[in-house]
Amino acid sequence: MLNDTMQGLSRTHYCGTLRENHIGQSVTVAGWVQKNRDKGSLVFVDLRDRTGIVQLVFDDSTPAELRKKGASVRAEYVLMAKGTVRERASKNPDLPTGNIEILVEDLRILSRAETPPFEITDQTNVKEELRLRYRYLDLRRSEMQRSLIMRHRIVKATRDFYDKHGFLELETPLLIKSTPEGARDYLVPSRVHPGCFYALPQSPQLYKQLLMLAGYDRYMQIAKCFRDEDLRADRQPEFTQIDVEMSFVDENDVMNINEAFMVYVFKEVLGIDLPTPFRRIPYAEAMSRYGSDKPDTRFGLEITDLSSVLKDTEFKVFANALAKGGSVRGINAKGAADTLTRKEIDKLTDVVKTYRAGGLAFTRLTADGESSSYEKFLSEEEKAAIRTALGAETGDVLLIVADGNNDTVLNSLCALRVHLGQRLNLIPENSFDLLWVVDFPLFEYDEEEQRYVAKHHPFTSPKLEDIDKLETDPGACRARAYDLVLNGTEVGGGSIRINDPLLQQRMFNALGLDEETQRERFGFLLEAFQYGVPPHGGMAFGLDRLVMLMLGKESIRDVIAFPKVQNASDLMSRCPSPVEEKNLKELHIRVDLDE
Repeated sequence: MLNDTMQGLSRTHYCGTLRENHIGQSVTVAGWVQKNRDKGSLVFVDLRDRTGIVQLVFDDSTPAELRKKGASVRAEYVLMAKGTVRERASKNPDLPTGNIEILVEDLRILSRAETPPFEITDQTNVKEELRLRYRYLDLRRSEMQRSLIMRHRIVKATRDFYDKHGFLELETPLLIKSTPEGARDYLVPSRVHPGCFYALPQSPQLYKQLLMLAGYDRYMQIAKCFRDEDLRADRQPEFTQIDVEMSFVDENDVMNINEAFMVYVFKEVLGIDLPTPFRRIPYAEAMSRYGSDKPDTRFGLEITDLSSVLKDTEFKVFANALAKGGSVRGINAKGAADTLTRKEIDKLTDVVKTYRAGGLAFTRLTADGESSSYEKFLSEEEKAAIRTALGAETGDVLLIVADGNNDTVLNSLCALRVHLGQRLNLIPENSFDLLWVVDFPLFEYDEEEQRYVAKHHPFTSPKLEDIDKLETDPGACRARAYDLVLNGTEVGGGSIRINDPLLQQRMFNALGLDEETQRERFGFLLEAFQYGVPPHGGMAFGLDRLVMLMLGKESIRDVIAFPKVQNASDLMSRCPSPVEEKNLKELHIRVDLDE
């Protein structure tokens, strides 16, 4: 059976916009069938579009053929209907359109549909894999539509804000030179340059710096970026950045304008007034107190360093950790002794062991008595000193990790802290806690490569007072860098860039890049630096993460129209996929798969 056409009809209203003030009006709506109910002389059809649902009705005043046609429609049929808005006899207070309905005079079945693999409702319990396999159906759910509409509003607010503050939206290339210093590039083979490859940009970093050199002063872009890396809930192989760069600025200028942006977008989109100024926490303090450079400070459970009070301990577990240059640190789970039973503490041990900690020492201080896995090995003075340092009281549980590697101690206690925050219901819902982390290390040591690598990227300027340490003590150099953290997730980060060619060369030298490698990878940038570079800096926000956090979603897949899954594949289109041999030959590529 052929589909009807729209000929002679034109949509006048969206389904979800009709209200009592439209009663008596002739309207034409279009959308998908949510459900229909055939009661013989009465037929009801719920019609859905991205604005909501409206009820269509066919009653005993409706011609029999038209009522029969209305009864024939099924879920997900695409309809266009013309009729008169009238008051509903049986109102539905759960629907914005629940006081009215449309008495249908003309119905067009524009497209028929097979029974979908899952019901198009927000209360669906089907696995995410099935929803992603049929993503075009999943996107019809109002929950998904609200997320993507909110994403649109955030992008619009972004453009409005930066335009108001003198920024120009300028596009940078998607096919660029591969500069492997950081995450792995996605490579694109060139047909006309055999054996040569483009890279897809991990960020527009170099191009936005060149725009500053070119005199454009304030730049922004909603930029697509690509990184070939392992995925997590908040990572995708392709993602979107709000990319910003400014000339003639220092750290305060960049942070202040982007702090104002966050205030604007939260007010514009969510109607929330963020308190300002945002706190600023040095990297070293964030690591010491929270074990993370992106701390969630909506709750307490701060980490306390116990190394100094245990410096002379004879307890081997603690003493060995300190002798190896590590530390002993603890958390006080205040008032949690009744909740954290010995069985629960055993589960917490599994949490820290995931981060390579050897174990978890504990003390439970209950009204009925005390128990501890380690205090019997300590002197009374050491026992008292630990309790004093952790502020111990009856009802508390003291949790301690010791290891010869400080990263292991901090990583495991950070994970434990977040786990306890959730387990003990310490994290307030619907709250937004923003802060800046500043004074990052300029370098971090890569054990695999046995050399220092850039903590952020090699174009970040060292703090002025640390420049002399570049060659002599790179591990002590701090960066003019800053990250914006929202509820324990980094949503943006940036730095003041190097604008002195000699300093940039020293930075490359510190990274172990010889002159030939510098010229090969960054020659065009170094050449450009010979022609006058203004002081400049900027940052980028992860748009996907920002939308996810603003909407309270668990994964960025919930705010991206067509996301990839954990192995970087698209379940819907079934990509990546093989290509024909003739296409490979055109690109001068031969595929050699391991057996």
